Amino acid sequence: MPNWDKRYGESDERLFGAEPSQYLRQVMARSDVSPASALMLGDGDGRNGTWLASRGVRVTAVDISAVATERALRHDRAAGVDVTRIVADLADWSAPAGTAFDAVFMLYLQCEARVRLDALARGAAALAPGGLFVAEGFSRAGATGNGLGPKDPDHLYDLATLSDALAGFRRIEAFDGIAWLDEGTRHQGEARVVRLVARKPAT
Repeated sequence: MPNWDKRYGESDERLFGAEPSQYLRQVMARSDVSPASALMLGDGDGRNGTWLASRGVRVTAVDISAVATERALRHDRAAGVDVTRIVADLADWSAPAGTAFDAVFMLYLQCEARVRLDALARGAAALAPGGLFVAEGFSRAGATGNGLGPKDPDHLYDLATLSDALAGFRRIEAFDGIAWLDEGTRHQGEARVVRLVARKPAT
């Protein structure tokens, strides 16, 4: 697991930029996507959660880094929004019993595959019927060592594995291919990414 407190603490810049994920904006622009509540699995310094909250979504964000979360809270205050932010390890964090979200976002959660899949399963369980699970991350198929993203293959995404983990969900979009990223100093240039939107059964 990368030491995210160290990474955020060593930089005065927002590592992934101040704007939300390009894919998050694309998903939210869809006519069939209008969540009132959302869970962010790994929100870093808040670029995605703050933006969602500014659109009227009730956001709960979980991140392992206390340093990043404190910065995210500052960004929330500056934007005039409230986000419920929790510092926790997604290896063992679960939403409180009875909690249900309209959408769960797992955007560039870069950690061991075992932790990521456990977090995915818990997030999917916390979705309300008909809710959306949205994932984006660097693809294992692009692990050449020369591109963007983690060098450890275990930190990369595999579309088939994600789809299998959401068995029974209706896939709305499934993509493994090339995208141009322009998101801060860490996400700059052409990258091989996985993107998935899947809807939980309504019953």
